[in-house]
Amino acid sequence: MPRIEGFEAYRMTMPHGRRPESIVVRVCDQDGAVGWGEVAASDACWADIEERVGPALLDLDWELPEEVVDVGGLGGHPAASAIDIACWDLWCRRQGTPLAHALGGTRTSIVAGARLTAEPMLDVLLTRVNRLVSAGYARVTLAVQPGWDIEPVRAVRQAFPALALQADAGEAYTEEAAHLSALEALDAYGLLAIERPFTGADLAAHARLQRAIETPVCLDPADLDTVDAAIAIGAGRMLGLRISRLGGLTAARGAHDRALASGWDAWCGGAAGFGIGQAAAVALAALPGCDLPSDVSETPSQTAVVSPPVRANGGVVAVPLTQPGLGHDIDSALVTRLSRNTLRIPA
Repeated sequence: MPRIEGFEAYRMTMPHGRRPESIVVRVCDQDGAVGWGEVAASDACWADIEERVGPALLDLDWELPEEVVDVGGLGGHPAASAIDIACWDLWCRRQGTPLAHALGGTRTSIVAGARLTAEPMLDVLLTRVNRLVSAGYARVTLAVQPGWDIEPVRAVRQAFPALALQADAGEAYTEEAAHLSALEALDAYGLLAIERPFTGADLAAHARLQRAIETPVCLDPADLDTVDAAIAIGAGRMLGLRISRLGGLTAARGAHDRALASGWDAWCGGAAGFGIGQAAAVALAALPGCDLPSDVSETPSQTAVVSPPVRANGGVVAVPLTQPGLGHDIDSALVTRLSRNTLRIPA
């Protein structure tokens, strides 16, 4: 039975002031086994790790990684996400099992998608899309917003008629007539999904939109109760699984299982970072219900703390199955070098 006897957290920043920032955590058990996790950094998350989550982990007895968040009373917060990943990694390394297999993954590789931020110049947008298509990405997600939605989607669809195209509305729409008219008009462009059209709490609005259009509405749930409620009322037909938003691999796998059982599609989102979060996202995307291309952002080689770096080759990312845990070696010296704040418990 693992028992956490050492905990470290590193607040890391890309060189030269570039974003993003991450919090990388390292847990160590009584036998010296180590596990690593990562989550996007914020002041609130760092304070939560320092004041609540880190101390709660020490001497915590658990048998399975699924138990850690509940046993420790950690809840579904971003800080818990990093801990959950680290404990899965530690447990898998103890067992000699790849993380993807431990989660129930069945794939040896995943198809990668890519996301583009809003681009007001159509010629620049088309150039950016072409660059991604040429690199082998099978799906491109465009950021849209009220007043800038139909035009960019139409332009990309006309230029790339066979491309799997998705629109991310970033919760920017309401049910006012002009907004609904635009969202319904997007139905004509053969989109893979319209993602996050309304605020995540308004499941009824999502359900009404889904009844009005053929394109799947994709939700970005923050907890399993939301997943259950969304499925119950038909508030969409697709889930985007973001490990940090759901509070860890355990909850993300639970959301996947609900989607699979209900006939919903699913894909995994991997936030930019230093490689550990991306490695966890690849393992999650290996689950049988993640049939759609998943977002796995790449880390610059000079700041990737995982070896080998997480990389797409021709739009495909290999699932590491020859090493236990995350399937990557962690460069602890580079973690230390890129860290601007360090927390050790016990000190």
